[in-house]
Amino acid sequence: MRERLFDLGLWLLLCVPVLLRSDPHDGGSWLQVAVGVVVLGGCVAVSRRWPLVALGATVALSLPATLELFTPSYSLALVAFGYLAGRRQEHTRAALWLFGAVAATGLLLTSVTRTSLGQWFTLLLALALAVVAPWLIGRYVRQYDRLVRSGWELADRMEREQAAVADRERLRERSRIAGDMHDSLGHDLALIAIRAGALEVSPDLGPEQQRAAGELRRAAADATARLRDIIGVLREDGAAAPTSPPGETVEELAARARASGLAVTLAPDPVPTLPGMSGLALHRVVQEGLTNAAKHAPGAAVAVTVTQDTTHVRVRVVSGPGTTAAGSAGAGAQAPSAPDRTPASASGSGGTGLVGLGERVRLAGGTLGHRATADGGFALTAVLPRRPPAPLPAAPTSARELDRARREVRKGLARAIWIPLALLAALGLLMAGVALWTQARSYLEPADYARLQVGQTLTRLDEDAEDWPDHPLDGPPHGVPAEPPGMDECRYYRATMLAALPVYRLCFVAGHLADKAEVP
Repeated sequence: MRERLFDLGLWLLLCVPVLLRSDPHDGGSWLQVAVGVVVLGGCVAVSRRWPLVALGATVALSLPATLELFTPSYSLALVAFGYLAGRRQEHTRAALWLFGAVAATGLLLTSVTRTSLGQWFTLLLALALAVVAPWLIGRYVRQYDRLVRSGWELADRMEREQAAVADRERLRERSRIAGDMHDSLGHDLALIAIRAGALEVSPDLGPEQQRAAGELRRAAADATARLRDIIGVLREDGAAAPTSPPGETVEELAARARASGLAVTLAPDPVPTLPGMSGLALHRVVQEGLTNAAKHAPGAAVAVTVTQDTTHVRVRVVSGPGTTAAGSAGAGAQAPSAPDRTPASASGSGGTGLVGLGERVRLAGGTLGHRATADGGFALTAVLPRRPPAPLPAAPTSARELDRARREVRKGLARAIWIPLALLAALGLLMAGVALWTQARSYLEPADYARLQVGQTLTRLDEDAEDWPDHPLDGPPHGVPAEPPGMDECRYYRATMLAALPVYRLCFVAGHLADKAEVP
């Protein structure tokens, strides 16, 4: 409904100049007014779907009135439909073809009607000011609206991307918390199992107490397995989540393992402190090595060695073969088989411990290695940078979109500047070329002028002159003396190609040359 009201108002506005220019005493003008009003109504009706059709029809109404195109009745319509064509047309090639066709049609009509080229230059100027300039303004408004719309779309997309990134970060943090819970609780449960194993073989306890300690050891192992199965279920948003002991050092970790009965040696003591992710990775490597030794090599000695240079820190956790001390339990105790020390089962989580540890070390910028030793033990080695790598930059999607939008704006502004300048330059070159061509056609050789005799006819002049000019000047140049009285016609020809003056003036009476002069 709003669009229809706008079109109705536009039609009424464009009809005002047509009605004001009509003469109520001229019967023919009413027909012209009626045709103009109807055609303008049709142009408004089709301007939304075919804006160039409306512009072309308005040009067709203007050209019969004057070859200069700029008419009082339809000038406002030219400006309006030129703007709407730039505002509503998606592509520019069709509009450029239309402008070229209008210029070519004006030149053709000028040639057919044998009028001065000055009218064609006026048509080009009217075309540039009344049609092309509004069209460029419409193109600029269209690009500005598109930029604003793209900006809002980009902002909405960035908001959705930020929400998606936040969701991914929450999931990633949950996964990290799950890994830390598994590593920390798995380590503690392994130490509990070691203590229970020591109680299970203690001679100071009776059979009932040893059987209870064995049940405790098996319960700790079963709890570790269940922890692995259910650790993916995290707490809801806003709830506190458990993790490893905050601020625990490698020295405290080793001391806690010794207190649980694990033979651990640490060198050097204290261990060098690393910042950020490198320090967390170092703590996790030592924790994973002690946990694996407690699970798979009970009773074996564990050596933790940390060496460093100017750029990297190397940590190595080596455990010997298990003594199976826990397997010599009292009544009812069953000795475990030799531990499987392959990398896939080096952790009590089906290999996921070493996989997660390798990912943590990789994110810290280091490398992780593990292998079996010659004596049946196991070695876990990590090389960590003293300075962790910088965090990865955010996804550049939004930056690319913003850069593309900026390039489109720069292109639009450049087109809005260079297209008018190019049109003006082309118009200037065309006018200069036509002026030179006109001068060449109206140039009279000095030798031919000298041979002219008063009394000769025009036919005789053409026969005597070797290269008679095709066309005289359109009129006397500004500032020349008045023509002699009594002459029927005076013609002016250029005496030089380099300046407008002087000129040769030839005046005729009854088709005969009556006066010739070189006027300044």
